[in-house]
Amino acid sequence: MHALTPEQYQRLRRLGEAWTASHLREAKSLPHFNPRLAADALCFQCCRLPGHGEQLVGALVTPVSLWLVMLPADEAEPVPPCGERCTLSLPSGRYPMEAVALGESLGCWRLVLLDDLADVATRQDASRLAQQLMERVMVPAQEPGEGSPREG
Repeated sequence: MHALTPEQYQRLRRLGEAWTASHLREAKSLPHFNPRLAADALCFQCCRLPGHGEQLVGALVTPVSLWLVMLPADEAEPVPPCGERCTLSLPSGRYPMEAVALGESLGCWRLVLLDDLADVATRQDASRLAQQLMERVMVPAQEPGEGSPREG
């Protein structure tokens, strides 16, 4: 892993803006729409992943859902065809991802982890939720019983 470039941060900002442009109007009609939240790409890391090469992996918080997101680290890489599927292997396990388009030229791989954020009180709470998500998916899964106190 290495630090993101300013260009990659700009691209992640555009990811949130693209979600807003593509989905906000429809999202406002959903009963679990949370007007306190905005689309925000958070906690992204640049990772070299088997079968995928250099990817940006992180969370996209929206007013209705929380996504695990993967997109090529290099903006020149093609946008995946909408509906295509792949498996993202992270230290915590394997995640089924689906390609989605956010506008004409921006797309990503996503897995919707939470589809109702109505109870999230603030953008800071949503950010903490994204941090917790990324901490969990980027750490190896514990074996059953691992880390639990020993019986005496």
